[in-house]
Amino acid sequence: MNQALLGRTAAELQDWAVSQGQKAFRGRQLHDWLYAKGAHSLDEITVLPKAWRSDLVAQGVKVGRLKEVHRSVAADATTKLLLSTDDGETIETVGIPTDQRLTVCVSSQVGCPMACRFCATGKGGLQRSLQTHEIVDQVLSVREAMDRRPSHIVFMGMGEPLLNSEAVLKAIRCLNDDLGIGQRRITVSTVGVPKTLPQLAELALKTLGRAQFTLAVSLHAPNQALREELIPTAHAYPLDALLEDCRHYLALTGRRVSFEYILLGDLNDRPEHAQELADRVGGFQSHVNLIAYNPIEEEEFQRPTRARIDAFQRVLERRGVAVSLRASRGLDQNAACGQLRRQRQLG
Repeated sequence: MNQALLGRTAAELQDWAVSQGQKAFRGRQLHDWLYAKGAHSLDEITVLPKAWRSDLVAQGVKVGRLKEVHRSVAADATTKLLLSTDDGETIETVGIPTDQRLTVCVSSQVGCPMACRFCATGKGGLQRSLQTHEIVDQVLSVREAMDRRPSHIVFMGMGEPLLNSEAVLKAIRCLNDDLGIGQRRITVSTVGVPKTLPQLAELALKTLGRAQFTLAVSLHAPNQALREELIPTAHAYPLDALLEDCRHYLALTGRRVSFEYILLGDLNDRPEHAQELADRVGGFQSHVNLIAYNPIEEEEFQRPTRARIDAFQRVLERRGVAVSLRASRGLDQNAACGQLRRQRQLG
């Protein structure tokens, strides 16, 4: 049984306090110390009776915070944290600042089973899915490390969120209700898992009341053959079926779908690829987010030239596709997904 307090709502904490023989206001005090003050242990929550705190420790109840084991800060202030879980696993989270916002890139699993060739996380396989408190902690840890309130959340770190939908959606509810981060500022990124998109829409409506977060689907190729070359698990999920599920998701939620497309030099970045991509995603409410490849060890993919990036974007724009280019951040500190953790595993 999960004995972590982090990730629980104010109402849940009040009910839990009452079940412990305490007054409901003790639950409200816990909520304040967990989310506003960022307590790491029960001993820090001095407003609670000492005897009750000792009893909770004896029961195995914990706040649910992770331990920071490494921090790297890039020249542009992008901050990557390596965090240790209670069972000795490590996960990554990244804070990406601009003048107007602080985006936190959070992980949903320890490792990842999807084995995308361009992603360092997939090289180590999957250990397990994260629990709700382990997801929420990443946001609190970045807030502490950067001494700044996060404004946006992207589930684009380690793992495949749709293989951990229940915990991800509970974390979104917590980030929304308990940390005040609006759903429209939260993005869930997926490579695509068969039959999960309609389920995600229905579960989101049940858990959150309405699905207002952004769904970002990682395409990375305009056709099935090239997609399977880059994402081995794509053989089980034909591109046509994935796009049809995206249309179904849009119909259920009313939210447009974003498509992530990593540009790999001389592989998927030619104008004809852009033309084919426009044919695929045109015709329904969507947006394409282009990402220049961030090199990792163990693969020989190349970062595309600026000319290729601009040409690709122009083709999509001329075809009426909504498109943007994501700026690369933290290149000098290995900010791509899984790089820091992978280095420590190999080292």
